[in-house]
Amino acid sequence: MSDDFRIPRSPDNDYSDEWAGKRREFLKAKTGADLTHTGQYSIGTDTLPGNIENFIGVVQMPVGVAGPVQINGEHANGLFYVPLATTEGTLVASYSRGMRVINECGGVKTTVVEQFMQRAPAFIFSDAREAREFGQWVDDNMEGIAAAAESTTSVGKLMHIHQWSVARVRYLRFNYTTGDAAGQNMVGKATLAACEWIKATYPGKCLYLLSGNMDTDKKHSHLNVLHSRGKRVIAEIVLKKEVLERVMKVDTKTLAKASVLANTGAMMAGAAYNGPHSANGIASLFIATGQDEANVVESHAGLLSHELLDNGDFYMAVTLPSLICATYGGGTGLPTQRECLELLGCVGKGKANKLAEIVAATVLAGDISLACAVIAGHWVSSHDKYGRNRS
Repeated sequence: MSDDFRIPRSPDNDYSDEWAGKRREFLKAKTGADLTHTGQYSIGTDTLPGNIENFIGVVQMPVGVAGPVQINGEHANGLFYVPLATTEGTLVASYSRGMRVINECGGVKTTVVEQFMQRAPAFIFSDAREAREFGQWVDDNMEGIAAAAESTTSVGKLMHIHQWSVARVRYLRFNYTTGDAAGQNMVGKATLAACEWIKATYPGKCLYLLSGNMDTDKKHSHLNVLHSRGKRVIAEIVLKKEVLERVMKVDTKTLAKASVLANTGAMMAGAAYNGPHSANGIASLFIATGQDEANVVESHAGLLSHELLDNGDFYMAVTLPSLICATYGGGTGLPTQRECLELLGCVGKGKANKLAEIVAATVLAGDISLACAVIAGHWVSSHDKYGRNRS
């Protein structure tokens, strides 16, 4: 490629305002695009190394606040104002409406059940029997494998390894705890060290690929529903019949019948989530708080459960088995993202489970609101009112 088409870069300080400006001018000359707004930002470029390459500016996205919502969790406890970054009119208002119902019913109970992050190497042998024998060797040598993996991190801990044989390949799925970091890079480095130790220590010959794709990194999989990737977090509430009728104009019996229909439709479609729209709240919260946005594809999967109680009240629960979120590392240290985390009281170490509970509570609020809007006939009219259906 001709140097005339190479993006300008500095070998000394590529993250400076000066070089961001040079790249914008270069792009304007090549494409005609005027990047005036992209080039207006308040963040210091010294915060960017490790988060971006070929920096040219920022994409400014509206942030609204929903709530407050009463959360009765083990980590998140109290009233929370939830920042949601979105361009979809009606979304923030809808989540606030669901949060009002939650508050009038006494709050949402949240529980982080377990949490793991995976890397899944594949080891290749001469035949299936050798692969099976290797699996037993791995079980017998867990102490050494864990020591090698954990030598690369002060935070990550190797908890267990799942194993599967296919043909002459043995797939291993390393499961770690990663503190307040999401941990994908952490466990990649740790698993590489473990695999090298295995290769050097195993008495036979083995080859490996660091990821055999069973970690399903940034992809949805049913395996993650069964064996948690990220945090398995549950948000549950008993919706009072009187509150739902007064606020949402919906009867709990009607909601129960509609939920059965929705479950069947989701099952026929093969959907990753059977509730109304978990990805909306998760994506908006992720963008606002500096999460890896690609993790929405894993994190939105889950199960919405319901039960009509004898007294007419309605039990509802969201289970997110692969919620990947962090309060330390990645984009969480960038200035505006940090401010949104401060709004939630979730800055720094020791707060990742708190953020997970807030995310799950937000998803539940959104599902309550949208499910009732569809039943009561407010779905389309609310989008008309707030400007979504302008055509």
